[in-house]
Amino acid sequence: MIRSVVKILVFTAATAVVFAPTAARADGFFIPFGGVNFGNAPVEGNHANWGFSAGAMGNGIIGGEFDFGWAPNIFEESVPNHVLTATGNLIVGIPVGGQRGAGIRPYVVGGVGYVGARQDASPGFAALNSNDFGFDLGGGVMGFFADHVGLRGDLRYFRAVSSDLFDSDADPELRLSNLDFWRASIGLVIR
Repeated sequence: MIRSVVKILVFTAATAVVFAPTAARADGFFIPFGGVNFGNAPVEGNHANWGFSAGAMGNGIIGGEFDFGWAPNIFEESVPNHVLTATGNLIVGIPVGGQRGAGIRPYVVGGVGYVGARQDASPGFAALNSNDFGFDLGGGVMGFFADHVGLRGDLRYFRAVSSDLFDSDADPELRLSNLDFWRASIGLVIR
């Protein structure tokens, strides 16, 4: 299991590096965020999440980011549970007002990476322990007050794809899992 997690994290980091811009005028950013997760079963209702995104935009338009999200108690059960996401993403946005000073940057984002879910066993429910390949798609707006500080509003869809892609004892099979959810978040942009 640990070997699979390490492989997924290495794949995610490599994806973020590949998508990262190489232009000397890259616009780097770090965004700690908080928000809510919601969606269909098994994620019912609204559940808090937090995490961070870090990356860069080459010439302010195309870039890459690494996104880490943590959602404790995302399932309705009263037993301890969580979902962890780590994705490398391509981000495309247009800076309105330029790359410096006040302005906004609407963007779309998508990528691949790791979706892990854990839940302790409870009466009527088996324990859940999945380490899946997954993807995310979404968009949002970054608004800047000055050269280095702003806010980001973000909405993303996450979906786990398969639990046997990194299992050397099985033939890899791509299939959508039942674990999918939306994440809405607000974050502080530091660039």
